[in-house]
Amino acid sequence: MLTAMDLTHHTPAPPRPVPPTRDFEMCFTSTPRGARLARLLAAQRLDSWGIPYDTPASTSATAVVAELASNAITHALVPGRDFRLRLLLLPNTIRIELTDTHPEWLPPTPSPAPLSESGRGLTLVAYHATRWGVTPCVPTGKMVWADCALPG
Repeated sequence: MLTAMDLTHHTPAPPRPVPPTRDFEMCFTSTPRGARLARLLAAQRLDSWGIPYDTPASTSATAVVAELASNAITHALVPGRDFRLRLLLLPNTIRIELTDTHPEWLPPTPSPAPLSESGRGLTLVAYHATRWGVTPCVPTGKMVWADCALPG
């Protein structure tokens, strides 16, 4: 079994120096429909917070949400258990937190084989996020988090 300590890029979420100015949290079913809804609601919520659709910040954040939700329903599925999405609007940052209840699965290192048809998702997360990592949850599961920069 891998632990967060086994993977150097998986670190606890850095502390939030100031409280978020906005906070959104919701549970979704661990299905393709739930993952799609998480992405759509994230884009809508960001727009309502003044981060319009199709801006670089919105596009990056929704790409991260889509990938983390896809991973949760593909690799960390525990039948009958949902995943939780949390968005935090911090000064100059959108924090994305996705929590699932799978007790053992941690994301792989983002380095897929050049011709593989899968395994590039966390490479996309690393591209769109200024930093990301995994924090174990008690009593079971994990939270994958990512920070996406806001302009200015």
